Amino acid sequence: MIKREIAPIIKELVRGYSALALTGPRQSGKTTLAKYVFPDKPYVSLENPDLRELALQDPRGFLEKYRAGAILDEIQNCPALFSYLQEIMDSSDKMGRFILTGSQQFGLLSGITQSLAGRIAMVQLLPFSYLEMYGGKSPALQETMFRGFYPPVHNRKLNPTIWYANYIQTYIERDVRKMIDVRDLNAFQRFVRLCAGRVGQLVNLSQLAADAGITHNTARAWISILEASYIVFLLQPHHRNFNKRIIKMPKMYFYDTGLVCWLLAIQNADQIMTHPQRGVLFENLVISEMIKARFNRGLTSNLYFWRDRAGNEVDTIIEKADELIPVEIKSGQTLNGDFFKGVDHWLKLALPHRSKAWLVYGGEENRRRDQTHILSWRDLRLLRDLL
Repeated sequence: MIKREIAPIIKELVRGYSALALTGPRQSGKTTLAKYVFPDKPYVSLENPDLRELALQDPRGFLEKYRAGAILDEIQNCPALFSYLQEIMDSSDKMGRFILTGSQQFGLLSGITQSLAGRIAMVQLLPFSYLEMYGGKSPALQETMFRGFYPPVHNRKLNPTIWYANYIQTYIERDVRKMIDVRDLNAFQRFVRLCAGRVGQLVNLSQLAADAGITHNTARAWISILEASYIVFLLQPHHRNFNKRIIKMPKMYFYDTGLVCWLLAIQNADQIMTHPQRGVLFENLVISEMIKARFNRGLTSNLYFWRDRAGNEVDTIIEKADELIPVEIKSGQTLNGDFFKGVDHWLKLALPHRSKAWLVYGGEENRRRDQTHILSWRDLRLLRDLL
């Protein structure tokens, strides 16, 4: 088993909470991690139809045999359990009794908010991080982006194209049907592909809806579904107002570049080298790795982007206390002056809150240029201390 960075945080949190909720996309390794960290706890999968039916019909009786604690997998399938879990937790001051997992934020968060607030810690497990998977010794950049980081692709050495096709089909059939009434599943899959074509772009719901042949409100709801099931995340513009010229719409990214490659019909890693989306795929890779670094420490995202109406832009702003750290992302392997236009402009505006700037690029060597640290994509781990 590949060691997961989040494991020590989980062990620390269960010493201070009655339960811990571990959420994240399907196939990110939640069950494997829960069983590894808590080998002595009984494991109960509420994806199992017989167990799920028993839990729904008699939640009190179902939980009675697990009063000492258990791993309850995909608990959002049985929302009635949350109230009874509260009763069990309140009957004792024992910490770390229950480990709850779920791949849908809506159901899990709703149950926690209503019944378990203050009793439970929450962490989010995404697919492998670059450091977990490769430790800095990865294959070529295009191969890294093409394969993505979902554990089954690597643990079972599967063909990424086939696996991601099955993943999307299963996700739509199992999760989307449960969360919303999608009458035309093909329309939803077409919508997901349109989102993949807009990675790194501002989210224009009206245009996205028009291209997908759906209403504006439906597009908004479907984006929320993709967020709730950890397919996409929205990077918000930084709230600090520089002369009231900032863009207010968020940008959209996917949690995994391998999935984006499949949605863009990229059939092999070599095609990425000349693909028009190569730059935004690289941008997506770096930003998703920064998100993983935060989540793996039990923290929420502190990432934003910045763009003014004149087109000046910084790909990522790290907000850290009263410090703002700009990070520009360029896929090119050869440095040129255009790479630095965004951060140079931002540094002039951002006083007194500015910090040294960073540029992550597709090359192999780390360098320095005036106020900017230049970082090879192979050394993404060095960004972790900034987060």
